[in-house]
Amino acid sequence: MSSSDEEGGEEYLFKIVIIGDSAVGKSNLLSRYARNEFNLHSKATIGVEFQTQSMEIDGKEVKAQIWDTAGQERFRAVTSAYYRGAVGALVVYDISRKTTFESVGRWLDELKMHSDTTVAKMLVGNKCDLDNIRDVSIEDGKTLAEEEGLFFMETSALDSTNVKKAFEIVIREIYNNVSRKVLNSDAYKAELSLNRVTISNDGNDGSKKSGGFASCCSR
Repeated sequence: MSSSDEEGGEEYLFKIVIIGDSAVGKSNLLSRYARNEFNLHSKATIGVEFQTQSMEIDGKEVKAQIWDTAGQERFRAVTSAYYRGAVGALVVYDISRKTTFESVGRWLDELKMHSDTTVAKMLVGNKCDLDNIRDVSIEDGKTLAEEEGLFFMETSALDSTNVKKAFEIVIREIYNNVSRKVLNSDAYKAELSLNRVTISNDGNDGSKKSGGFASCCSR
């Protein structure tokens, strides 16, 4: 994470990682968000890829460097460097494969182990276009998010449902975390000790709420 002053304007660069089991759609979530592309026959990611996206918050340019790497166990050696400096994370599972949902706890543990700062985290149930073969209910996703203090959203990289919203909520929450630290670190620590999850249908307002939920309701 870094910020710089250029001609009176501030610029922020935040590192966000996408984690989760293999074939849950991490690479397609990133390509849909960054390039509005989807590859039905995408191969497993080997090594690390990242895209940088910009958005404006409070008149400041905020850049998110979003990292995507392989979910397979044999590539796990990259993890410590992969997580280093991350201030945001999307933890992804496939709603049609319960085993990927059951792995979420392990991914969260790994994130906690390798990150040394406050991380804005969102649980993402991807492939909600596969509702006819759903293996993980929306309620199960919400319950886990509540227990772990995460944002929650179901997405579809295939039809774009909630993809942009999921990334932007995380980016905005990172910005809010940094702003709160700068404004009043004591109040910031006190806020972190409160229950971080609230249920809201309006995922766009990340400024006041600690958590947001959205299901995949558009078909």
